[in-house]
Amino acid sequence: QVQLVESGGGLVQAGGSLRLSCAASDRTFSSYAMGWFRQAPGKEREFVASISWSGDTTIYADSVKGRFTISRDNAKNTVCLQMNSLKSEDTAAYYCALYTTPRAIIIGWGDPRLRSWGQGTQVTVSS
Repeated sequence: QVQLVESGGGLVQAGGSLRLSCAASDRTFSSYAMGWFRQAPGKEREFVASISWSGDTTIYADSVKGRFTISRDNAKNTVCLQMNSLKSEDTAAYYCALYTTPRAIIIGWGDPRLRSWGQGTQVTVSS
């Protein structure tokens, strides 16, 4: 099973930026879409962004559209989430996930089309 490890979380002031990275353990990663999800305290884990296997299609949750950018480098087995104009409501643990489909789609956490996921990285935005 592909292992995923997130990094790049931290504490940032509102309006600031962070760049999250997710490293995959093998090249199976390059054949499938990837996604980022997040879970705030007391809330369910929610979809944030998805990118197709080739990187040419991306989809975002309305709450992050225009502020976050998902990208991938299949040669390096990594996917990134650039987060700009951060808000206090972006505070959450962020998880990357490998899909079982090559297409970028919006799916809920627990969907069987999620193959594997990481342990998460915490993002805290202070107001």
